[in-house]
Amino acid sequence: MKNKKLVTHNGSFHADDVFAAATLSLLLEKNGETFEIIRTRDPKIVEEGDYVFDVGGIYDEKTNRFDHHQMSFKEEREEGILYSSFGLVWNKFGTNLCESLKAKEIVERKLVVPIDANDNGFNLVENKYDVSPYFLEYLFYSMRPSWSEDNLNDDQMFFESVKIAKLILSREIIKAKDLILAEEKMIKNYQDSKDKRIIILDKDYFYGNVLNKFKEPLFVIYPRTDKVSWAVRAVRDDSNNFKNRKNLPSAWAGLRDEELQKVTGVEDAIFCHRALFLAVARSKEGAIKLAELALV
Repeated sequence: MKNKKLVTHNGSFHADDVFAAATLSLLLEKNGETFEIIRTRDPKIVEEGDYVFDVGGIYDEKTNRFDHHQMSFKEEREEGILYSSFGLVWNKFGTNLCESLKAKEIVERKLVVPIDANDNGFNLVENKYDVSPYFLEYLFYSMRPSWSEDNLNDDQMFFESVKIAKLILSREIIKAKDLILAEEKMIKNYQDSKDKRIIILDKDYFYGNVLNKFKEPLFVIYPRTDKVSWAVRAVRDDSNNFKNRKNLPSAWAGLRDEELQKVTGVEDAIFCHRALFLAVARSKEGAIKLAELALV
């Protein structure tokens, strides 16, 4: 079987070309195809590529050309965020890789759009303090050789970065698929709850984007991954911020074991976070009692 040629530019790299390479690598591995990634700006080699991204001056998904630097490029999303090489590759192959359009769209909004936005100079957040979030792009900036590192080169660190991006992308695909599988269960739990302010789950699902659609839920109860305790967690007003719809009682803040048990009257209470979004008990019954007390 002939190796497929994945061609991108040489020199320094960014998150968009790293993730485009990761996407195509995962796709071809999934399909059982062999390939090589070539970093060059040589026009002849670029022209011979089976997949060409972030170089070449052409966007044509039919011929697998995914550059976005040419002046004629105008591809943008509804909100006006332009595509980068990652977004263009993902737009064509994401559904195949995720095995569903819905999973593809979840990964698109969570991972692909932010990287495309950064690469095209779109600010998605406004700093409230004299400190910035550590964006995913910064991870790949840190992978580029520094001026003092004569023992490293861009190609070497690009391929190391692609390994990291493949892992991140693979994990996000798994999370998206599992969220879809869990969504129906969470909605049913909501519908079956007598008191819809407290939702009891049978596993620690990522529930935020699902339960936020309903106005009643204040607390979620679920078994923790340690399998010996249950958590009560406040539902956020919006999954993109830290504001809870209702905090746990302030008198519980930071208390543990006997102190928390004395204040709550729940014999197996273990812990309440000082930020009042999480409390833990050894049993499901104990967690339910804590949630019911927190409603008052």
